Amino acid sequence: SFCQRGCCHSLVAFVKQAFVSLCVFADSLSPPVNVTIKEVKANSAVVSWDIPEGDPVIGFAITQQKKDVRMLRFIQEVNTTTRSCALWDLEEETDYIVHVQSISMSGTSPLSEPLRFRTPKEAETQASKSKDEVTMEEVGQTTQLRAGELIIIVVVLIMWAGVIALFCRQYDIIKDNEPNNNKDKAKNSSECSTPEHPTGGLLRSKV
Repeated sequence: SFCQRGCCHSLVAFVKQAFVSLCVFADSLSPPVNVTIKEVKANSAVVSWDIPEGDPVIGFAITQQKKDVRMLRFIQEVNTTTRSCALWDLEEETDYIVHVQSISMSGTSPLSEPLRFRTPKEAETQASKSKDEVTMEEVGQTTQLRAGELIIIVVVLIMWAGVIALFCRQYDIIKDNEPNNNKDKAKNSSECSTPEHPTGGLLRSKV
């Protein structure tokens, strides 16, 4: 009986010591840092964070809460090295508070500093999207205009090259024909001035 009591006391003391050690180890796990929110839309957002170097993190836990409302949403992922998470089913024009915790084999870290953000109106989101689409369309039109200008320039250059080539060809033909024309003129002049032709020259008959 005494032996059994001693074993029970030893077992209880061991469990207590293990629990205390586990709690101390869990408390030594640092909370995530650099918690930021991005891609905020009317019904969704993305929260991201960093983990202090050296922490044996195997996952994360996110607590999402509406401002001034007790209702919480708890998101937990383990066996992952992801450093971001998508928040969905949000309400437009609503304030939210987000906390992030690191998860290790021994438990979770303390909560990170609270991150507050507000979702925009659905109309504002659509307007921003439409603006981006118009911008992309304008870029496409500008690209098409530039391509059309290049085509016009190329066509004009080709036409000018054809005109110059045609001019050079005509000039060569005219130049080649000039000696023959001079010979013909000289021949005609000599025939008209000789006395062998009674109808021409100074000895031209009056009959």
